[in-house]
Amino acid sequence: MGDRRIEIRPITDADVARVAQFLHDELNGRIAASTWAAAMLPSWPAAAPNHGFMLVDCDRVLGAYLAFYSQRQVDGQVEKFCNLAAWCVAEDHRAHGLRLLRAILAQDGYTFTDLSPSGNVVPLNARLNFQHLDTETALVANLPWPGWATGTRIVVEPALIEASLSGRDLEIYRDHAHAPAAHHLVVQRGGRSCYVMFRRDRRKKLPLFASILHVGDPELFRKTARSVYGHLLARHGILATLAEKRVVGYRPRFSIPIASPRPKMFRSGRLRASQVDYLYSELTCVPW
Repeated sequence: MGDRRIEIRPITDADVARVAQFLHDELNGRIAASTWAAAMLPSWPAAAPNHGFMLVDCDRVLGAYLAFYSQRQVDGQVEKFCNLAAWCVAEDHRAHGLRLLRAILAQDGYTFTDLSPSGNVVPLNARLNFQHLDTETALVANLPWPGWATGTRIVVEPALIEASLSGRDLEIYRDHAHAPAAHHLVVQRGGRSCYVMFRRDRRKKLPLFASILHVGDPELFRKTARSVYGHLLARHGILATLAEKRVVGYRPRFSIPIASPRPKMFRSGRLRASQVDYLYSELTCVPW
């Protein structure tokens, strides 16, 4: 009798606060409900049909699957993205969890990304025609490095970052400047600037790692990376950086390859893996 009252509903602006409280209580208590709520309202402009879907019994939230939407130019064409984010269902109602996933995937016209699928979700995604992205990752120790010795400058002030960027990188920065999980810097040398976006990550429950999400000029980044790693240590207390080859463009010297990098997946009828990035997603919005 009770199951017949359980419904799948889109998450609207009016539902954000209670879904955020549910995720704090049931999924990750380290993230405050207010932080979940801020993450669910992306900083970039988007014609989002919802914030994902929720499982409800009357007005009580029993589960949620967040989604982040964006529209971007890919090879001159407008492409609609839906990033599948946090998925949580109360233990007594796990049998209904797949209904949330089906509701998201039933939306036509999107390239879907899942950039942090948990262990059980990976084979499920594969059965639903998701493909794996190549997430070859190197672990780099963040060591002190005097940028002044090589004429390298790290820019972190928002106004100076804006003044240093143009074109697509400026647009990306403005879209993500207030994203809760995104950190930004510009590394400069010889009259050139490279925009770098990163997030703080946990490994073995330790928040001592950075993951690079975007590199605007891979050639310049390769030449100045040691200064960036040194900055992450000195400014943020981050001991090591996780650098994916598909993001930074190369495997850093003196790095350690990660034997089993965390999977990332996508499903698209139009795009290739090389056209999928980590922007406009939970990786920029949810600071776990």
